[in-house]
Amino acid sequence: MTVRTPLDISPFAFIALSLAAFGSGISQRVTDPLLPRFAAEFGVSIGAASWVVTIFTLAYGFNQLMFGPLGDRFGKYRVIAWACVACALASLLCALAQGFAMLLAARLVAGAMLAAVIPLSMAWIGDVVPYEQRQPVLARFLIGQILGVSAGQLLGGLAADYLGWRVPFFLLAAGFVCVSALLFSMQRQLPARALTVTRSDGHMFQRMFRAFREVLSQPWARVITLTVFLEGAFVYGAFAFIATHLHQAHGLSLAAAGAVVMLFGFGGFLFATTSRWLVPRLGEPGLARWGGMVMFASLLAIALGPAWWWSVPACFATGLGFYMMHNTLQTNATQMAPEQRGAAVAAFAFCFFTGQSAGLAIAGAVTATAGTRGIIIGGAIGVLVAALAFARLKEGHRHAAER
Repeated sequence: MTVRTPLDISPFAFIALSLAAFGSGISQRVTDPLLPRFAAEFGVSIGAASWVVTIFTLAYGFNQLMFGPLGDRFGKYRVIAWACVACALASLLCALAQGFAMLLAARLVAGAMLAAVIPLSMAWIGDVVPYEQRQPVLARFLIGQILGVSAGQLLGGLAADYLGWRVPFFLLAAGFVCVSALLFSMQRQLPARALTVTRSDGHMFQRMFRAFREVLSQPWARVITLTVFLEGAFVYGAFAFIATHLHQAHGLSLAAAGAVVMLFGFGGFLFATTSRWLVPRLGEPGLARWGGMVMFASLLAIALGPAWWWSVPACFATGLGFYMMHNTLQTNATQMAPEQRGAAVAAFAFCFFTGQSAGLAIAGAVTATAGTRGIIIGGAIGVLVAALAFARLKEGHRHAAER
């Protein structure tokens, strides 16, 4: 099935962004299966080791407050290309880190640099692709991130058991060098309309806060950003501990646990390849509602299943449900403030990843008492409530817009 893209823009321009998203997905999730190895090597608890994930997502979320206005000011595609150069250097710092504190600092830098890739890519697609075609194009673009999430889980598990934890970061550094070269090549071929910038008076931080204030002054934008904050907190607060749960509760090796969790990405891939069929049939409220219910049932199966193999279909279904809901939120985010699209999508991504950070921090703090099972159950309940609430509000917003 073919997704149409603007005729004056090479399909390889979109492929290059998807490859950058692939590297971003790997970097985000490669450390999940490595948490027990970090805990053993550096003499810390699993909860403390989870700060490798938390500090990355904190930097990722907060730095999008900077990259949104930077993308609007200097051109989104150009900023993404330079960010991938910085990502290569940050990944190399992770690979060469000595000691737990150095690893945390390197992950902080990596998260800060990767903050440009996904939100600015989404905003750029919003600039060049008409709204009625945007959901399928965004879904296809996100195949890169989806497969990256899967590859990160698998690579992290293999590194934990066989390769050594530094190997994935060396591979990421080399990959980002190649992707940045492709992005610079594609940038030189883009038409002028795909390289537009927004010039504004005042200091960058003044422009930044002005842009975010304008975005969040709109009630519907506040609904979207609050929903994605809760989605990030509940889903990823649980998700980061699934591999550890399978390892501790069912005795799976970390490589095998990473391979099972990898199926999350394949569920997302199924959504991406069927989105053109699903979107008109379910509608945006239906996608959010069904996505939440699928995630609820699947996370409960992971937490309460009597055998590890329950998690095989459950991880796949969790990925399908997540992308049904999240892609709907992303599509709404690209349109919640068209005149400030870079800042709007950055605000959306900031809320998503600060939600992840909050969920991870809370989960890490209570893992000694609630256990990984309790964390996953809490995530299942929370994301269901958030999804059902958003679906109802979306229906009301649509009816109000039609009147």
